[in-house]
Amino acid sequence: HVHLDFQRPELESVLSLHDIKIGTDCLDIPLPRHDSEYPHKRPFLILSFDYDYAKRKFNLCDEDEVLSDDISRLSIIDKNRPTVASVLSRVTLIRSALELFGVGISIDTCATDVGMLWKGIAGKEILSRCMEETSSWSIQIHTLGTKYKREEQNEMRDRFAFLNFPGPVKIKDPTNEFLLIREVELDEKGTPLYPRYPTKDILNEENDSRPPLGVYFGRILGGIRDWRGNNRLERLSLKKRSYLGPTSMDAELSLIMTNLGKVQKNSFCFEPFVGTGSILLTCGLRGGYCCGADLDIRVLRGRNENENIISNFQQFNLVRPDLVRSDNSLYSRHYLTDKPMYDAIITDPPYGIRAGARKSGSKLEHPRPVSEDQRHDHIAQTQVYHVSDVMADLLNVAARNLVIGGRLVYIIPSMTDFDAKTDLPRHDCLKLVNVCYQPLQVELGRRVVTMEKVVEYDPLQKDKYLSSVWVNGQQSAEKCARIRERLMEAVKLKPGYEEKARYRKQKRVETREAKKRAKREAKGIISLNTNATGSD
Repeated sequence: HVHLDFQRPELESVLSLHDIKIGTDCLDIPLPRHDSEYPHKRPFLILSFDYDYAKRKFNLCDEDEVLSDDISRLSIIDKNRPTVASVLSRVTLIRSALELFGVGISIDTCATDVGMLWKGIAGKEILSRCMEETSSWSIQIHTLGTKYKREEQNEMRDRFAFLNFPGPVKIKDPTNEFLLIREVELDEKGTPLYPRYPTKDILNEENDSRPPLGVYFGRILGGIRDWRGNNRLERLSLKKRSYLGPTSMDAELSLIMTNLGKVQKNSFCFEPFVGTGSILLTCGLRGGYCCGADLDIRVLRGRNENENIISNFQQFNLVRPDLVRSDNSLYSRHYLTDKPMYDAIITDPPYGIRAGARKSGSKLEHPRPVSEDQRHDHIAQTQVYHVSDVMADLLNVAARNLVIGGRLVYIIPSMTDFDAKTDLPRHDCLKLVNVCYQPLQVELGRRVVTMEKVVEYDPLQKDKYLSSVWVNGQQSAEKCARIRERLMEAVKLKPGYEEKARYRKQKRVETREAKKRAKREAKGIISLNTNATGSD
């Protein structure tokens, strides 16, 4: 539930890879009680395909085939009549998909809806397609964290006894698994707002009497109920990578961003602020050809031969990326081609909250030239790179170097007063596709912005492009440029800030002193060992 705002945009991007558009090729059916006063986004979506279209587009006969738990395999786009499950399983935020038989505002109305389907031609078609005399089956109950005893679950199953499936009941690994979902009201973290058992073994009758938001019944596609199971995402966890940094992006959000960028096999992907390569790695998992750049040559080289960006790619058996030490503010000087070549630019630019932005340059008016024999390992001088300029240069590089239809996906932190309509940077060659918001603190959140190139870039209009990046000029630019300062101002207003600040300062001093003592003791041991060796 952390990324509910991302769910639909990610799904639309993945469907577009198969030339499927919601509203044109399939209908978005309103959920039960969609007009209720429930304030939070709901984690379900009902799509309705015309049956003839679905038979042409998808391989409906193999929907029970168990999906691979390898994300890189699931990322390969197969447009030759794929299964519905293989298409939807690429969406990071989808846990499972059902071939929906019925829906209602209660278990009884849902059972009635299923019964009407089952008596008609469609029910007979489904039965002949997925159920044989020897096909095993089971009905599972999903109540979204609300506790129901086994007897109560069996009563729910009994409402669907009229289905009378052929074949044996098999709880573990059945041929067909059917799922009954009772949707209840959840908070923003996915916890039931009105639990039946708020305290252990004591039923709250008032909460128990609340009707569900919706009830759904259908056949599970893809052979498994939870597509994120079997540690599918855990295998990509940052904790398991050989090379990390303080700003490495978590695997889940990186995978979402690559879907928003429509990265697929052989896509040419560019990360202009590559850092430790966490986003670039997920581009590789999607089958993309990866190129990353960074101003800091030390980050690109890594700590040693076993801890660097290349070693992370090798860990997942991916083709090594191309890495370039370059300055995004001077992109046209580093890359001499004017031909658009990137299918996707996916990045998390530096904003100065955890890592400040820098660009090439010297404080000196006349810096000393670097001799030829020292250039191979020279670390260039840098200067402050203002966040407003970071964003203007990023959009200009994307507009110039993306192919038509190529996408730019980037993260921008923002305070609660941020207005996406006026405060986001714009470019005449790029169309805003969507903006997804993730709250991080009371005052701070981050937005993942997706833009698509729709107009060819005219180099003669560069000054015009750069001057119109910010809709409200300096006012909008300041909301990005001063994000750290504004966050600190908000924190200082909280009760007890001064006391906590003194405590943190004391802990920092103690940590520094402890490190100094450890160094002195280590030198003393080395000195003693040296003297002992000499006396022998």
